[in-house]
Amino acid sequence: MGGDFAPIQTLKGAILAKKELDDQDKLVLFGPKNIISEKLIEHGENVADYQIVDCSQTIEMSEDPVKAFIAKTDSSITKGFYYLQNDLIDGFASAGSTGAMLVGATKVIGLIDGVLRPCISSHYPNDEGQDNLILDVGINSDSKPEQLVQFAQLGSLFAKHIMHIDNPKVALLNIGEEENKGNSVVKEAYQLLKNESSINFVGNVEGGDLYKNSRVNVIVCNGFTGNIVLKLAESFYNILADRNIKDPFFEGFNYENFGGTPILGTKKTIVVGHGKSSDIAIKNMILLTGKIIKSKLCEKTIKTFNYDKN
Repeated sequence: MGGDFAPIQTLKGAILAKKELDDQDKLVLFGPKNIISEKLIEHGENVADYQIVDCSQTIEMSEDPVKAFIAKTDSSITKGFYYLQNDLIDGFASAGSTGAMLVGATKVIGLIDGVLRPCISSHYPNDEGQDNLILDVGINSDSKPEQLVQFAQLGSLFAKHIMHIDNPKVALLNIGEEENKGNSVVKEAYQLLKNESSINFVGNVEGGDLYKNSRVNVIVCNGFTGNIVLKLAESFYNILADRNIKDPFFEGFNYENFGGTPILGTKKTIVVGHGKSSDIAIKNMILLTGKIIKSKLCEKTIKTFNYDKN
């Protein structure tokens, strides 16, 4: 029931995703069983092909996420995190309340030992026809220098294992390329990043460098700055679409192509979708979740932070 166009677009996206998932993959749907079953039948699907977890409640976008998560124990988000916590599912994705997803991610699943703050990322098209990665794009409006270093580590791992970029180039978003530019937080973060051996730090980049593949693969910033960059990028796509201008580069700003973003730094795979998700976006959100699970990104992140209990 998550997203502005639920349940129709959500279920259509699930149907599309199931056609592309491997035979051994299992898709679990959380929500009102009667509605899900009815809509699946309407679209010619066999209900038995899906595992449905009946949920009588929905956390609305307008509700306080913490209070709603605690009070609505039969909501799809709350139940989904229960299933994830108890290893009944391997990953959980939703286009519902981002706040409630964050509550579940941090309070139920928890952060990897050593990770200070979770973050979310976004793809940014580059001039080689591929994608760069920018993070954080919304969770942390203010970030300490050591948190920015961890965002760099988390982004580098994602770029390597999910985007398949060998030795990704990591840069700090700043108002100039010089080492002494920026505010006190960015200056201190630069010094920490320069001495961090686990990443390939290439220095500062300006806003005009975000698309240059030769310069950078992973762009690090606080969530306040990153969210502005993300929404400005989305506006480029919307303006061109309104003017019926089509270009492969600007299609890279279309969030539907990616579907969602993982909450990086948590112990298990959690993906948050756009509130305005269409069926295509939902499909891609589900496929991304499966891709992250199979890459064992969480396990590799745990190892990177030197807390691998094995």
